Amino acid sequence: MEAAKARDRIEKLRAEINHHNYRYYVLDDPEVADAEYDGLMRELKALEEEYPRFLTPDSPTQRVGAAPVEAFGVVEHPLPLLSLGNAFSNEELTAWYNRISKLLDGQKFNFACEHKIDGLAVALTYIDGKITTGATRGNGVRGEDITQNLRTVRSIPLSVPKDAPPRFEVRGEVFLPRAGFEKLNRERAEEGLPLFANPRNAAAGSVRQLDPRITAKRPLDIYIYMLGWAEGKATPPTHWETMNYLKNLGFKINPNNRLLNSIEQVAEFHHSWEEKRGSLRYEADGIVVKVNQLDLQKRLGDVGREPRWAIAYKFAAVEATTLLKSIEISVGRTGTLNPYAVLEPVSVGGVTIKHAALHNEDDIRRKDIRVGDTVIVRRAGEVIPEVVKSIKDKRINKEEFSLPDKLFDKGKKRPACPVCGAEIFRPEGEVMYYCSNAACPAQAQQRIEHFASRGAMDIRGIGESQSAMLLKEGLVKDVSDLYYLKDKREQLLNIERMAELSVDNMLNAIDKSKNKPLARVIFALGIRHVGSETAEILARQFHGIEALSKASREGLINIEAVGPKIADSIIAFFHAEENQRIIKRLKDAGVTLQEEAKTETLRLAGQEFVVTGRLEAFSRQEAETRIKALGGTAKDNVTKKTSYLVVGADPGGNKLAKAQELGTGQINEKELLRLLRQE
Repeated sequence: MEAAKARDRIEKLRAEINHHNYRYYVLDDPEVADAEYDGLMRELKALEEEYPRFLTPDSPTQRVGAAPVEAFGVVEHPLPLLSLGNAFSNEELTAWYNRISKLLDGQKFNFACEHKIDGLAVALTYIDGKITTGATRGNGVRGEDITQNLRTVRSIPLSVPKDAPPRFEVRGEVFLPRAGFEKLNRERAEEGLPLFANPRNAAAGSVRQLDPRITAKRPLDIYIYMLGWAEGKATPPTHWETMNYLKNLGFKINPNNRLLNSIEQVAEFHHSWEEKRGSLRYEADGIVVKVNQLDLQKRLGDVGREPRWAIAYKFAAVEATTLLKSIEISVGRTGTLNPYAVLEPVSVGGVTIKHAALHNEDDIRRKDIRVGDTVIVRRAGEVIPEVVKSIKDKRINKEEFSLPDKLFDKGKKRPACPVCGAEIFRPEGEVMYYCSNAACPAQAQQRIEHFASRGAMDIRGIGESQSAMLLKEGLVKDVSDLYYLKDKREQLLNIERMAELSVDNMLNAIDKSKNKPLARVIFALGIRHVGSETAEILARQFHGIEALSKASREGLINIEAVGPKIADSIIAFFHAEENQRIIKRLKDAGVTLQEEAKTETLRLAGQEFVVTGRLEAFSRQEAETRIKALGGTAKDNVTKKTSYLVVGADPGGNKLAKAQELGTGQINEKELLRLLRQE
């Protein structure tokens, strides 16, 4: 076939396949049999293989998943993805309505209502008709770049019609339908893999796979719930019209959405679905209510991290009564001692519950819950069940629960961690008890993952699966063991799926990490409440792990950004003998634990920088590291203290607007490089 004819046929096939994808995945109304659809896909794949110059990222063949990504990048949202306030009763819904009516001086408005789906919120950006970025909500301002994974969700269009805005963003909820969730868990059970706790957990885990090919195998779906922003073309003036507009562009909109004229109709809509939510193909825990008129949304604005113009009217929780057989303790990722209830099995909302959360000792005492009580257990949507209260009329046990008593080690005359036997402690002003042992097996895998993570020691090749494998094989027990793996190379090679190249790359990355700056090491140790910025402050103050370990509580509290909570956590960490042993082994292995004090004044001292947009010479994290190395500080948001806003490609509009409002100095990447090099 001639190249020109092949190109024409490829374009025709893509248009036809995209049409059938829309009919099947968005409208749920297919026009062709699976065999005919598969034939079109095979023909397209064959032509693209024969003529690779005509292959484009938005081709339907590219949904199957690209090669695994090394790590997720960060996407800055031009407009924040806000959280929603909640209403749990008609009274609270009416109070919200009265508040916004007053703010709008009694102006009339109506409501767009939709189900609050249990999934993962994402933002999809389209430029010149093509999807360019797909990101998670993250902290609302910055999310994870999961574009490759979202491309595999077949109900997400890879391209849109030419009459769409040149640049725009839509927001939606990626979810796993109930049937898909049940099927996925059945398959995982057959393979001996851990089961997902709920559809939200499964959806989040699916789109955050480092290998998009895994995401592509899962039956994810999406409903678009709003237009985030648009440039270059006018869009409709109301939310309801906007949703219909997006539907005509090819986006999947929930057919259960409704436009309602009164708050009474909203309440009726909520209660009708509360009774029949079990019939939905997805999990939903309430109704999202939005002021329909977009100009009124703008007038109402936001309060904190929540829009005034929208609220989530939650469905009532599902409850049941059962016997609390015992209270047991698990150890969490950060060493928290988490009490949980062991229950007489009971069906709650169609799910058999054997365990329920008790949160902490103070919560147990406040609710006055005791072993042997008949208790009310609540399960709201698909969240972890919790014990709400005990029925005291049926109480037979007079003994109150005490976590220290539960963990009392008679041999050592003190309460101890139920997993490793180490000392436990409760920081002043906190509700949780903690295990003091950094090598506690219950914490070991998560600590190793954190230690090796990009923001800490940056040991490429050691992630979740590798950490679990090294622990399982007995090759490591704590983070210090990583630096002695070079002596166990042959054992590593004998492990399934550990090829010679990957083993050598991992060992080289471990050796390279020995020279990381002191601040990285302090952060990597995983001391509670000590984040990367605090670690840098501590490194500048003490210049070494030994000096930090000997610091007094008073001396720590007097340091900028170190309060009583952080001081107590640091002291408790270095007080533990096991942690001292780990530090000694790190030192013996040659890890940098000491830095010379810099006597000269660093040229960026006292200057605060915020970086927005994409940089060419280095990543944002690398830029911030170099700024800090020269005495400057790097922050996420522009404030009155900001000295410079560094503006890269595709900058965030919010930061630019804030900088202009405050009169903050703006520099580009070249100017930043000159500052760093003192040119």
